[in-house]
Amino acid sequence: MSGERRIDVTRSNYSVVDNEFDSMRERFENEMRRVEDEMQRLRREFEGYKPSTRPTNGIETSQNYSRSTDRHHGGSNDLMQIKPIYDPYLDNLKSPLIRDESDGKTLRLRFDVAQYKPEEVTVKTVDNRLLVHAKHEEKAPSRTVYREYNQEFMLPRGTNPEHISSTLSTDGILTVEAPLPQLAIQH
Repeated sequence: MSGERRIDVTRSNYSVVDNEFDSMRERFENEMRRVEDEMQRLRREFEGYKPSTRPTNGIETSQNYSRSTDRHHGGSNDLMQIKPIYDPYLDNLKSPLIRDESDGKTLRLRFDVAQYKPEEVTVKTVDNRLLVHAKHEEKAPSRTVYREYNQEFMLPRGTNPEHISSTLSTDGILTVEAPLPQLAIQH
């Protein structure tokens, strides 16, 4: 990839923040269902425990518990042998920049440019770098306001600038997506 290429910024009718909160709400509800299912499983398992008692000075007290069913094999460290449950949400935390799409992996970068008008935002590639630039200037007789935003991101080797797209949401979040080349995925 060499040279400079400007990437059009497409405006969208959706809000990234609203979509993210909806996604968080859904993940939270799924996690709560999973926790409730686990609690019910534990309740059922504890129903199999029976307290054993022995008289102490004429008073019966519960001293220890014995299990009436042998669901697990391995002795007293059963809880340590429970395998972790796969949670795809944790994969997203490991690499928030990479999304698995049906046609391969996609690099997804987000930039908050809400303080700028859409026409003030430019996205381009120069060699293997993605450049996001926004510039705002207001001049009044008594004051001048000047804001500038610059972000640079090194793209994986082999990324095709022709396939990079950028979308600006209604809440000012710029999303830049680029399909990852197979050679970048293998490393």
